[in-house]
Amino acid sequence: MTDSTRYSLDDLLAIMVRLRDPERGCPWDVQQDFASIAAYTIEEAYEVADAIDRRDWYDLRDELGDLLLQVVFHSQMAAEQGLFDFSDVAHAIGNKMRRRHPHVFGDVRYADLDAQKRAWEDIKTAERADRGEPVDDSLLAGISSGLPEWKRAQKLQQRAAGAGFAWPDPQPVLAKLAEEVDEVRAEFENGADPVRLKDEIGDVLFVMVNLARHAGVDFSQALRHANAKFERRFRQMEQLAAADGGTFGERTLGEQEQLWLRAKQVERKP
Repeated sequence: MTDSTRYSLDDLLAIMVRLRDPERGCPWDVQQDFASIAAYTIEEAYEVADAIDRRDWYDLRDELGDLLLQVVFHSQMAAEQGLFDFSDVAHAIGNKMRRRHPHVFGDVRYADLDAQKRAWEDIKTAERADRGEPVDDSLLAGISSGLPEWKRAQKLQQRAAGAGFAWPDPQPVLAKLAEEVDEVRAEFENGADPVRLKDEIGDVLFVMVNLARHAGVDFSQALRHANAKFERRFRQMEQLAAADGGTFGERTLGEQEQLWLRAKQVERKP
């Protein structure tokens, strides 16, 4: 059934109020709270990024709607508790954007982009002070611990690089990566202690984020592409196995590796 009605933001807010109505609403929506919805919020943000990667603009429209619904959902739960509502959220971000862009909405002028970035961090520092947060003079202050860990690693490295603590080009990073991989290999050879392995593998991942930063590559996007490539080739292997008779899981590892090579060849065909 197609609904020709054009829904507005006010309509969406009203829909959420109805969904959360204890008597007439949806039982699932009613029982949710901030913690239970948080995972969906993160998932929807990644689905927006995926639609952009695929350049699927129709899907992007729908995924942005799903992400907006998350904002509306959290805002409605907050309103029910007397904390804030959607209009407060809109006001807060509008006020923040004007405050952090005095060169756009005021008379401030910056000499260059680097000066603007430094001013941006100064403004954020002043905001934290206004909120009464403990004074933290570290260059790493204000980097949220709630970020995905790869993103937090990227921000930590960017802040350090801003103070000059960074390798000048990718070559030392590649050397460091080889060193860290050797240390992981040594741990396996020495008995694979779980605590040590976690530490050494973490070092490898941290250096990989640094390498991506030097290359100008978005770490998350690169990993999404790798995931998509693996899934595409794995599905191709399953199809090839079925065409030969039987299932992929019935093959030996050597036979599966041959299917992998065939799947890569199929990809290369024009």
